[in-house]
Amino acid sequence: MTSELNGAHYDCLVIGAGMSGLAAAIRLAMFDKRVLIVERHNAAGGLNSFYSIAGRKYDVGLHAMTNYAPPGAKRLPLIKILRQLRLDRDQLDLSEQCGSKIVIPGYSLNFSNDFALFESEVAQVFPEQIDGFRRLVEHVKSFNETALDIQEESAIAVLREFLSDDALVNMLMIPVCYYGSARENDLDFSQFVILFKALFMEGFARPFDGVRVIIRALLSKYRELGGERKMKCGVREIVADNGHASRVIFDDGTEITADKIISSIGYAETLRLCSDQPGDAGRDNTGALSFVETITVLKKQPASLGWKDTIVFFNNSEHFDYRRPKDLVDCRSGVICFPNNYQYSDERKLEEGFLRVTALANYDRWAALTDQEYADAKDQWYETLQRRALDFLPMPRVRDKEHTTPPMVAHKAQARLVLEQYTEAKDMFTPLTITKFTGHLSGAVYGAPNKVKTGRTHLDNVFLCGTDQGFLGITGAMLSGISMANLHVLGAG
Repeated sequence: MTSELNGAHYDCLVIGAGMSGLAAAIRLAMFDKRVLIVERHNAAGGLNSFYSIAGRKYDVGLHAMTNYAPPGAKRLPLIKILRQLRLDRDQLDLSEQCGSKIVIPGYSLNFSNDFALFESEVAQVFPEQIDGFRRLVEHVKSFNETALDIQEESAIAVLREFLSDDALVNMLMIPVCYYGSARENDLDFSQFVILFKALFMEGFARPFDGVRVIIRALLSKYRELGGERKMKCGVREIVADNGHASRVIFDDGTEITADKIISSIGYAETLRLCSDQPGDAGRDNTGALSFVETITVLKKQPASLGWKDTIVFFNNSEHFDYRRPKDLVDCRSGVICFPNNYQYSDERKLEEGFLRVTALANYDRWAALTDQEYADAKDQWYETLQRRALDFLPMPRVRDKEHTTPPMVAHKAQARLVLEQYTEAKDMFTPLTITKFTGHLSGAVYGAPNKVKTGRTHLDNVFLCGTDQGFLGITGAMLSGISMANLHVLGAG
């Protein structure tokens, strides 16, 4: 119960303890604002959190922390976050990726945190496109993607101004879409720039112990600053009075007031809390794109089976179809992630291997299933996604007591047998899981198709931060929280 809060007044209420909400609250608490974070669930992190089954911790959301900045770097998003939140980079315990790739039939592009590798790969695989690619990169570098008054334009249309080969256009779009697009088969070019820089020009890193390291660092800083936080405390209603939020009612009936409210739960989700809005408010700007993900725990390190990439983005044809599937899952494209394959120090190694496979899914189809149908569908699609991942991975190599050199597995059936042999545990989440633990309508991971870059709503003291404000990924979410706190509460612009 939260009755002890009844009648309390705050400088700012932050709705949602995800990355953006935590960052906004920390920033405000630094300036002696009385801040309260409320979170409906019992764990912080939002879309990027973790859970435990049989004592084993599973990350959700975090494949990689994008926007990596090496020690000594300046003016990069991660550096700005560390400075604005007064965090030490050692608290995040980041290790760089080993290397990732994009794969479609007939083409493969490797990339790492050294952009020169990606450029050289494009030059080798698409020699006739390299000049246009370099012009595109210069355009991306000079583009002010954080300006709040930028006119929208199609990313696909801009790419085709520089590139004439659809295979290369699609290969650039696959990682960008899977790591941030809320629109089917396209996204706003400013969003493309944010993601292109985050993925290719800055790159991937991961804390050794996963996303909980980042959550712990943020919660510790917030507590240190004296911020207040209430978990299992959802908002029932934001009471609107003449264009102003006059009070907030929690699920248990407790009422508080706040000068400003920053909501990280999404555009439509926030509108539907407001007493002056209909129950389907924001329906014209509600995301339709959701995902399933399988998580396989391996008895061996992935690299020992020949799987050495950090992340593999795949598509089974030159044409990339990024939209809500008609079936429960569309396994034609997706993402394969190996959390083991980061450049951890020699004395540190994850005790178990992990294989994560992500693909597009249809929320409505999953929601229509009975409990038994749901369980059966999870089993079916788990197996289907494992088989699909093996289509884009090297044949597994095994070493055991009977072999002095690793034998190559001859074909896919044997590859599946090897994967089954070395599977220790497995789990899978669906669009329903996403909605249950985040509140996102339709399990839409990346929220509203049309972002509200200013963060403003129809109420003069209620603002958005996070995915629907327009910054993406863990780094982007924190930057959004900081920016909206600075702009709308601190007045720092």
